[in-house]
Amino acid sequence: MPTDLRYVLLIFGLFVLPKLLQRFGLPGAITSLALGFLSVHLEFLPRDQTLSLLASFGIVSLFLWAGLEIHLDQLRPAWRPLLRHVLVFALMTAGVTYGAVELFGLSRSAAAILALALLTPSAGFILDSLGTFGLSRPEIRRVRATVIVTELFALLALFALTQSSALDRFLFSNAILVAMVLGIPPIMKLFARHILPHAPRTEFAFLLMLAVVCAYATRKLGVYYLVGAFLVGVSARRFQDQLPALSSDRLLQTVEEFAIVFSPFYFFNAGGELSPRDFDLSAVGLGVLFALVLLPLRALQITLLQSRGSAGAFSWGERRRVGVALLPTLVFSIVLLGILRERFALEGPLVGALIVYTLIDTLLPGFVLRRGGAAQEPAVVKAEEAVAAAPVLPEAGEPS
Repeated sequence: MPTDLRYVLLIFGLFVLPKLLQRFGLPGAITSLALGFLSVHLEFLPRDQTLSLLASFGIVSLFLWAGLEIHLDQLRPAWRPLLRHVLVFALMTAGVTYGAVELFGLSRSAAAILALALLTPSAGFILDSLGTFGLSRPEIRRVRATVIVTELFALLALFALTQSSALDRFLFSNAILVAMVLGIPPIMKLFARHILPHAPRTEFAFLLMLAVVCAYATRKLGVYYLVGAFLVGVSARRFQDQLPALSSDRLLQTVEEFAIVFSPFYFFNAGGELSPRDFDLSAVGLGVLFALVLLPLRALQITLLQSRGSAGAFSWGERRRVGVALLPTLVFSIVLLGILRERFALEGPLVGALIVYTLIDTLLPGFVLRRGGAAQEPAVVKAEEAVAAAPVLPEAGEPS
């Protein structure tokens, strides 16, 4: 079969087949991951730079989108419940890190990154899936606030873990990060004042290219594309009043649609990096054990924390749905697995176990949260949220 025709079939498979299988509760990201695994190991398509480039656009757009979703005016009233959640999340991460060191003989840095991969909910995947979970508007707001704050903490922890091997490296990396934090806003203002008036409708291209450049810089620092793309999104949202063109609802929708188009290539590329020997019996068994131990603990921890200070507003069933919706770790797990394999030479059953675990926690919400009626479309959910415009947490009049 000609290579060009193979690529045509690949695009058809990535854009059509996942949509067909979503009606059965199978997330499109998992379908793309499986297609990548089968394609490479059945020698349907070789791994090349084209797929890697498309995959890079996918992961950058996902974390740019996550950064743009941060609304400080909504998070600020909820800082106490969210702070409690982050503190408990940090304690759980420390406990899993200790267990990974003792049970698997990993270094502390590798064990901590493995713990983050097991525990951190993936904002990009969860935000994209909210419209299919059948959640109410208050539940969606609560899930969105919690997942964004958790991923922000995990990104900071990841940056510290990957740059703490030597003092000079740590200082240099922090200097680069500070320079990016201070330099991104002036660049945005310069574009908005001097370029955008003469080149209308170019804000998306500018924002994407700025995210790619910053993501490439943090990739060179060893924290992959996550931090740089996320920082650009946060900066654009932070200056929403001064730079409305770079954080408008139209631009946010464009970034989301771009991520939806290119993220399947990221999962496809990630699937091609897996090997059949990663999924032997010991790896599958360990992954199932991870799921049996960690998923109930994670769901219970989130559910109980949501009940504090808000029992009058949320029933037990609503809090349970919030806890289940925050379980998927797909994007974060795959990205951190890549870091573990590249920097810490992780191999053996842990590789397959992490994939099996994240497949289970990603599939679980779709089956548990699906209701008898059709799930809300994402566009409908966003329209309802815009009309509601209510605080995230705690509800008005609630004790914190």
